Amino acid sequence: MDKIAVFGSAFNPPTLGHKSVIDSLEHFDRILLVPSISHAWGKEMLNYEIRCKLIDAFIGDLASDKLQRCSVEQDLYQPGESVTTYAVLERLQQQFPDADITFVVGPDNLFNFGRFYKSKEILQRWSVMACPERVQVRSTDLRRSLKEREDIRHLTTPSVAKLLLELDVY
Repeated sequence: MDKIAVFGSAFNPPTLGHKSVIDSLEHFDRILLVPSISHAWGKEMLNYEIRCKLIDAFIGDLASDKLQRCSVEQDLYQPGESVTTYAVLERLQQQFPDADITFVVGPDNLFNFGRFYKSKEILQRWSVMACPERVQVRSTDLRRSLKEREDIRHLTTPSVAKLLLELDVY
């Protein structure tokens, strides 16, 4: 049975904090990075397509054959509505019917998990793994450093840093 970790995040942009979570998921057969297309709590995010390019660069730098960007939220998206974790997990279970799926939450979402749509059903149907960042780098830190024209190489991977400087989006 395939063991799949589903790591959903805004990835706004991807950081070494995200990498530290991914590093603790090596025991899974596959790790799906699911960028949020429409945040349930109205979080402002960079354009989805740009964040996908950043995630692809991030995955390239991490060089793991287990990692892949998953566009399930894009497939489920209806304009004006958020895509729920429950809908994401349900669709992925349909795509991988024999897989053991684990939803990975970071520390910020762990405390808000009770607010997730159908949180009790999620806990009944799938495993949920709270995975703290071992490297305390937040996307907010990276965006702030970009705005202040500070060096960002210690906050993200080389290709993401290069792309962020080229795009000049923050």
